[in-house]
Amino acid sequence: MPSYTAPLRDMQFALYEMSDTAALRALPGCDDLSPDAIDPVLEAAGVFCAEMLFPLNRSGDEEGCRFENGVVHTPKGFPEAYRAFCDGGWTALGCDPAYGGQGLPHSIGLLVQEMICSSNLSFGMYPGLGHGAYAALHRHGTQELRNLYLPKLVSGEWAGTMCLTEPQSGTDLGLIRTRAEPVGDGSYRVTGTKIFISGGEHDLTGNILHLVLAKLPDAPSGTRGISLFLVPKFLPADDGRPGARNAVACGAIEHKMGIKASSTCVMNFDGAQGWLVGEPNRGLSAMFTMMNEARLGVAIQGLGLAEVSYQNAVAYARERLQGRAPGGAHGKGPADPILAHPDVRRMLLTMRAMAEGCRVLGVWTALQQDIATRHPDPARRQEADDFVALLTPVVKALFTDMGWESTATGMQVLGGHGYIREWGMEQYVRDARIAQIYEGTNGIQALDLVGRKMSVHAGRYLRRFFHPLLAFIEAHEGNAALAEFVQPLAKAFSRLQQCTAELARRGLADPTEAAAGATDYLRLFGLTALAWVWARAAEVALPHAPTDAFYRAKVATARFYMQKILPQTGALTSSILAGGGALRQFEDAAF
Repeated sequence: MPSYTAPLRDMQFALYEMSDTAALRALPGCDDLSPDAIDPVLEAAGVFCAEMLFPLNRSGDEEGCRFENGVVHTPKGFPEAYRAFCDGGWTALGCDPAYGGQGLPHSIGLLVQEMICSSNLSFGMYPGLGHGAYAALHRHGTQELRNLYLPKLVSGEWAGTMCLTEPQSGTDLGLIRTRAEPVGDGSYRVTGTKIFISGGEHDLTGNILHLVLAKLPDAPSGTRGISLFLVPKFLPADDGRPGARNAVACGAIEHKMGIKASSTCVMNFDGAQGWLVGEPNRGLSAMFTMMNEARLGVAIQGLGLAEVSYQNAVAYARERLQGRAPGGAHGKGPADPILAHPDVRRMLLTMRAMAEGCRVLGVWTALQQDIATRHPDPARRQEADDFVALLTPVVKALFTDMGWESTATGMQVLGGHGYIREWGMEQYVRDARIAQIYEGTNGIQALDLVGRKMSVHAGRYLRRFFHPLLAFIEAHEGNAALAEFVQPLAKAFSRLQQCTAELARRGLADPTEAAAGATDYLRLFGLTALAWVWARAAEVALPHAPTDAFYRAKVATARFYMQKILPQTGALTSSILAGGGALRQFEDAAF
C-alpha cells in the first residue's frame, strides 16, 4: 500500500534558506511571517493531507464520479473531506482579508498546494478551480460582483470553473461559438456548449460559478472579440443564498485515464443569465488571470505527484531484496535491497534531484508573484511580474514533464509491482499524464516562451532571468569549493545564451525555425534554471555538510544533477542549432 508524508524539512529549506524571506517579510501584510508563524500552517496542512485526503485517493480513483439525471456525485468521503477542508480555512489561505481570506502569500500557498496534489490530486482540483475564479473576479470583477461572490468563494461555500474549450475550439479560442446577448438590465443571456470543464458539476458546494468565454453580437472576429461572463449555476437570492436554477446544465462527464474523482464535464448553456467580467471584447486577457494561475497550479500538480512517487519508490527500494549488488553483498541475507543497485540509485536520484530542484524554483517564482502583487514600488512590481511571465511557461512544462517522467520512473523502480493497482504507483502515472495537456499543452508553453516571452519588450523579460544568473556565476567563478557546481552552470548558461540568440535570429527570417526548436529550447531553459537552483543549494549547504546529514544529501544531490542530468543541455543545444529543416522537408503524404 502507498504512503505519504509531507516533506516539511525540504519545504523549509526551499522557503527559508533558498529564498529571500527578508524580501517576503518586507511586503505589506507579511511582516509577521516568521518561521514560527509559517511552520504551524505547513505542519497542519501535512497532517490534514496525510490523514484526511490521502486515504481517499485510491478509493476515489476506483469509484470515480457518477453522473445520474444531470447530477454528478463525487466518490464516497469527498463531501465530508471538502467540508473539513473548508472548516479548516484552507480555501481562504491566500485570499484577501477584505472578503474573509487569511492573506497568506503565494510562496506559502504553493507548498500547501503541493501537499494536496501529492495526497489527492482529484480532490485538489475542486478548491483549486474555486481559487482561480476568485483570482479572476478579484482582479477584473466590478465591486458589486466582488461583494456578492468573493466571500462565498473564499469560504469554499461556492466553487468555480473556467469554461473555455468547445468541441471545435481547443487552443484556438478565436473559433468559439458561444454567444452572449445583452438583456438590457446589465445582464446577458449566454448560449453554447463547453467541453472538458473540470468541476463543472458536483455535489460538494451549494453553487458553482462558471467563468465563460463568449462573443457579443457585434464582436470582432478572432480572439479580439472574446468577452468573459460570470454564469452561476443558481442565481443568488436577495439573502445571498442560492436561488432559482440558471439555464446551465451538465450534459455528460468524461471517462478518463486518470484524475477519475475529479468531474470533467460537458456544460450546456441555454440562454443562461450571466454578467460581464472586465471589458467587452477583452475577455481573454481577463481569463488569462485565471489561466496563468492555473498553469502554475498545474505545475505544482506535477511536483506533488513526483514527490509522492519518489517517497514510495524509495520505501520499496529499501525493502525489496533482489540479486547481489555489483560491488558485493550488502548484508547476510540471500539478496541485497535493490537500493544497492546502481541503476535503481540512478532512477531514485533523478527523481529526487528534479523534484527538490523544482520545489525551489516554484517557491522562487511564487515569491516573485508576491512581490508583483504586493510591493509598494511600481517598478519593483513590474520587474517581478516580468519574471513570473517569463517563468510561467517554463515552470508549467518543466514540472509537468518531470511529474510524468518521475511517476513512470517510480513505477519502474517497483518493477512488476509498480504495474499492479494495490501498490498505488500506476495511479500516479495515470493522474500525472493530463498535466502535460491541460491549461495549454506543453508544446503551446514552448511556443509561448519562444514566440512571445523571448522577444517581448526587446528582450526585457529575458533580462530579468539572465542578468541575476550571470551575476551569480561571476560572483562565484573564483570559489574553488563551488567550482564543480558553478562551472557546469556557466557552460549550460552559455549554451542557453547561444540558442536564444540563434533562435531569435532565425525566427526573424522564418517563424517556423523558432517554432521547430521551441520545445527543446524550453527544456534547455528549464534545466539551466535548475542548475542555478542546485549551484545555489550547494552554496547554502556546504558549510553545514560536515556535521549535518540533510545538508550532505543536498550537496550530493547537487553533484548528481550537475554530472548526470545537466549534460542533457549539450544534446538539446545540438538539436536546436540543427534547425527545423528535417521537419519541413518531410512530405505530408508520407505521414
